[in-house]
Parts: sequence; structure tokens; C-alpha cells
Amino acid sequence: MRRDAPVLLGWARSAVTPRGGALASLAAHEIGAPVVRALLARGGVEAASVDAVVCGNALGAGGNPARMIALAAGLPDGTAGFSVDTQCCSGLDAVALGAGLIASGQARLVVAGGAEAWSRSPLRHHRPRHAGEAPVSYERPAFAPDPARDPDLLLAAARYAARRGISREAQDDFARLSHERALAGRAQMAGEIVPIGEADHDSYARALTPVRAARMPVEAVTDEPAPAADPGAHAVSRLAIAPQADGAAFILLAAPDAAALLGARPRFRWRGGVQVGTAPEMPMAGAARAAARLLGDSSALWGAEVHEAFAVLALAFAADLGIAPACLNRGGGGLARGHPIGASGAVSLVRLLADMEREAPPGSLGLAAIAAAGGLGSAVLVEKL
Repeated sequence: MRRDAPVLLGWARSAVTPRGGALASLAAHEIGAPVVRALLARGGVEAASVDAVVCGNALGAGGNPARMIALAAGLPDGTAGFSVDTQCCSGLDAVALGAGLIASGQARLVVAGGAEAWSRSPLRHHRPRHAGEAPVSYERPAFAPDPARDPDLLLAAARYAARRGISREAQDDFARLSHERALAGRAQMAGEIVPIGEADHDSYARALTPVRAARMPVEAVTDEPAPAADPGAHAVSRLAIAPQADGAAFILLAAPDAAALLGARPRFRWRGGVQVGTAPEMPMAGAARAAARLLGDSSALWGAEVHEAFAVLALAFAADLGIAPACLNRGGGGLARGHPIGASGAVSLVRLLADMEREAPPGSLGLAAIAAAGGLGSAVLVEKL
């Protein structure tokens, strides 16, 4: 392990609120800028010291959200801005790219993470190809050039559940646990959240009984031969899907000598990041594949965060890596928070860092991972100092 590997000086995030909720009137830079300002203030770091902002964003439809956030946060005009769009992986990939800028000597202090304003996402249309054609609206872009390899994501989750033999009951039980943990950890999370207006906590989590869970409507059932006689046995219910959401999260990374010059205390060391591809028709497998390539042996992990876009993803992830459920998403996950696409991976990393700072002994390792539409997976590994 390189002793000059980038170090992590701090982290902060907004609350994650459902689409149409407390952050609904704000653009991505209006959510991200307060988080960046608070992150620097908490670390006692002057804005002029930041060399670059790297920001994941999936729904902004162009522009440069990283540059908008840097300027809105009051960083100098000379601060570079890099925007990243790898869909759900964007926020975690942005942090890995920020670490790469430092490791390569291109920067010494970087703010990296993600910001998403799903509530303010543009209305999207395909431009007509010929005179007389009307524009065609669309909700999501293609994630693979072959339509046969680009299924609806809910259908892909149902197929994955059937292939892995993960029942609806198991998915719903995991989702209820995610909500339970999020409610129990709400007070502890207050320190990592930067209040923006009335949004001062993750507002989606709720108490759920098995009876209430069973009443949730089914959103997708596999169209492939299933291991159970009833394909509905592996159905994906609304409870087992993370809701659309708004939010932002950022990490402050530095070269070790830069941290020393600033008088800042490194709190974690960057141990590595991995980005992989997998079959686009089965995108939920990407997180485990990235984590396995990065980890090798998971027995040394203190804890792990995987973004729960779907309950089946998290259950398969834990099984594939041999991670005990008690070590996964200790404060609940995306099922209980929501899914601000380009920020979700960075939110997971902030959650991991906050829990490890409070509870893990020095030398402990922590993992954050996420999968993305199109068959992508990302994972990062950090060590507590």
C-alpha cells in the first residue's frame, strides 16, 4: 500500500428527500453548493485551496454541474470542474476520479461526490430526424444499443430475483429492515447532514409491519421460466424499489503533504477504486463484481455500504461477497432514503465514513459499492486512520 495515497479529510451530505419533497424547488447546484461550503468550513479549509470539484450527475442533461457547484459555493474562478455521468455510479466514480487526480499529481485538494435534482430534471425529447416529424418525449435514455439487451429496469430486477431464487418475501423483509435501521439511526446521522431549508433529515423512512409490506403492489414479475411454479414468488414489490429522490454528497480528498501543509487531520486513507462492466441486461450484478475485484478477501471488512436501488441487488451482493447482513448498510440504505441517481454512490460513501468514524477501530477497512443501468459497477475501499 502506498503511504502517499490520497487521504480523506472530511465528508458531508444533504438530506435525501423524495422527488417532489423538501428539495423539489432546487437545481442540482443549489443542493450541492451548501454541502460543499459546509464541508470546507467543517474542515477549516479555505476555498482557495481547492484545485478541483468532481461531481456526478445523471439527470442534468448537459451543462457542467461541477462548475456550477464550484462557483455557487464561492470557490475561486480558477477551480477546475469535472462532471461525470455513469448514471447510478456517477457519484462514487467522481470520488474515484478525484482520488486519481491527486494520485497522478494533477491536483492536491479535491472536492468530489454527486448532486442530483430529480424534481427539476428537464423534460426530454428526441429531436425529429425529418421535416414533419414530431419530437418524441422519453423518460430515460437507452442504456445499450441493442434493445433486446436494454430491458426496463424493474423487469430486469424481477428477472434477477428469479434467477437468484430470491423471493418477494425476502426482498420485502430486507426493505423493512432498511427502513427500521434508517429510523433508528436518524439522530446519529444528523452530524453528516447539511440542513437546506426544511430538509434536515432523510424523510422517506417509515415504520412498516409485515402486513403493510404484504399489501404493497407488485411492480414487476419475471417473464422468464422461474424456479418456482408461481413466477410471482420472486416478484418485485414497490417496497423493494428505492424511490426517486433529490440530494447531494461530497468528500474532501487531499494529497498527504497538502493535508499536512493545511494542518488538516487525515481521517481515512484511500485504498482503491474499481469500475467494471457486466451484462447490460442484468445490471444489478455490477456492484458485486466491482467489489470482488477490489476486495479479494471480505473477512477483513468492518462494514460495507451498497446502494439499494432494489432489495434484490443488496441481497445478492451480500451473498456473493459473503458479507454478514449485520455489516451491510448499518443505517439503512437507498430503499429507506431514496435514489438521487448521480449522488447515490457518494451518499453511500458518506454513510460508510460517518459510521466508521464513530464506531470502527483504527486500521479498519470499509467498502462502498453501487451498480448502474447499462451494466456498470463501481466500488471503493477506505482505511480508517
